[in-house]
Amino acid sequence: MAWARQLLRVNLTDGSINKEPLNMEWANDYLGQRGLATKYFTEEVDPKVEPLSPENKLIMTTGPLTGTTASTAGRYSVVTKGALTGAIACSNSGGFFGNEMKNAGLDMIIFEGKSDKPVYLFIDNDDIKLVDASDMWGTSVWDTEDKIKNDHQDPMIRVASIGISGEKGVKYACVVNDYHRAAGRSGVGTVMGSKNLKAVAIRGSKGVTVEDPKAFMAAVSAGKEVLAGNPVTGEGLPAFGTQVLMNVINETGALPTRNHRDVQFEGAHAISAEAMAEPRDSDGKPNLVTNAACFACTIACGRISTVDRTHYTVAERPQYHGASGGLEYEAAWALGAATGVDDLDALTFANFICNEQGYDPISFGATVGAAMEMYEEGYITDKETGGIELKFGSAKALTDLAELTGKGEGFGAEIGLGSKLLCEKYGHPELSMSVKGQEFPAYDSRGIQGMGLTYATSNRGACHLRSYTVASEVLGIPEKTDPLVAEGKAGLVKAFQDATAVFDSAGICVFTSFAWSLEDVAPQIDAACEGDWSVDRLLEVGERIWNMERTFNNAAGFTAADDNLPARLLKDAAKTGPADGLTNQLDVMLPEYYQLRGWTGEGVPTSETLSRLGL
Repeated sequence: MAWARQLLRVNLTDGSINKEPLNMEWANDYLGQRGLATKYFTEEVDPKVEPLSPENKLIMTTGPLTGTTASTAGRYSVVTKGALTGAIACSNSGGFFGNEMKNAGLDMIIFEGKSDKPVYLFIDNDDIKLVDASDMWGTSVWDTEDKIKNDHQDPMIRVASIGISGEKGVKYACVVNDYHRAAGRSGVGTVMGSKNLKAVAIRGSKGVTVEDPKAFMAAVSAGKEVLAGNPVTGEGLPAFGTQVLMNVINETGALPTRNHRDVQFEGAHAISAEAMAEPRDSDGKPNLVTNAACFACTIACGRISTVDRTHYTVAERPQYHGASGGLEYEAAWALGAATGVDDLDALTFANFICNEQGYDPISFGATVGAAMEMYEEGYITDKETGGIELKFGSAKALTDLAELTGKGEGFGAEIGLGSKLLCEKYGHPELSMSVKGQEFPAYDSRGIQGMGLTYATSNRGACHLRSYTVASEVLGIPEKTDPLVAEGKAGLVKAFQDATAVFDSAGICVFTSFAWSLEDVAPQIDAACEGDWSVDRLLEVGERIWNMERTFNNAAGFTAADDNLPARLLKDAAKTGPADGLTNQLDVMLPEYYQLRGWTGEGVPTSETLSRLGL
């Protein structure tokens, strides 16, 4: 059981809505969520399709554990061809939307075509319809969610929507649910906007059934004990959120600063988790109001924050005086260290705007950082920026651009291109810190070597969540490896990639992997689902998913040449910290990685590899 065994196919062009039985043969091969939805996508969509064309499809999908009592079992993903990258995109989100979708009896929703007017999909168990959203077009995520709940007189409806950025074609627009949880990367919200699909609103009450309830309860209970007893998932993340990493990574000498020109940020403490908990001088209250948990989560790493009401961004704007989704590590880095800004309130406000208008703070902040370097080098001027003095460290420039980008206006429209297209436009592509068109997250690979290989080989462009070697290289999970050496990192990256594909496909949060191995996950899946789900079988599923994604990208035109890093990371040595004098050694790691993967020297899976995995 566990799977709902049903999907919904919505043709936006002709307005038809049809239920279909889930392909259980594929479910047995790909498990669910990321794996299963990507299987559907790659079977149905031409790899050469333009991301914003009606022929591209968009899939919202849950995993078999989504909606169960397993810890963190509230995840869902959005799968499409990414607007930012042109590569396969699978963006994962928490909150409560995934649970609601599963409880409405759906494993996934496949959107096809393009509506001739703005619409949203409304699901109340078996009552399913497309609703005119013309009056919501041009409104924020926050206003859209409020209006849908008010229109249906039901505050418990769960909504996933796009803001103005998704409508205006910002390349890294998100799909935002529950006001501040997001399927955040690769431009999945941009694809949604191109289809004139404003939102999906769901009310589900059917329940979720598992195969062996007694065994499932025992496995879930054991898993929760492991999470509670782990210092990261039981102490660090609940207390400090992902922001616990800010000072740690800075001390490691791997905090990318001012567009990766530096590896340590002098203002790191001012924007850290510790700073978020410090009382303000103005009102004696801290930035952090409380932590928050997604559905079924026993970790509760989410942050709820406020901006100082005297701060220039909100002093005359009471609509931003309330508490909302606060800074997580990646956003704090991108908005802060990447731009040289150490004003915590400015970062929090910019993060509010990212949530409100629905775009990725990682790509946004990294793109602003690239623009700041071009401005300081004279490649762009006040004429292009509309008078914004785009210097590193300018909080005002950051917050002004956050609002402009969210609405696709002024120089914000150019920031909305992402750093690759922006830097190419102004003749300096080398200043885009990205892979496959997607901006780096918050780890400099000169100081954490494995992350360089992770970024270079990620199937969705630069990404930390496809292979979080930081766990091993910095935190010592599951075992400590030296972050400054390249040896052994190819095997480490492959292992993390395959295991993470399983976590993503099961419907649970990857943060559980700080404490759980597949030995903890397998009994939960085995008890929830029919069939035999051993660790070895799950590892094969993870490897199959990774190679399926790779095969799609190869067919889309990506080659080994795209498994690369910017010259800055390969040629310009770190200037401070433990990595002083080091560059990333991708040239050492990549050939070994291809060999371990069973790929050719050109990065193509061999016929033997494909045959072994049933691809």
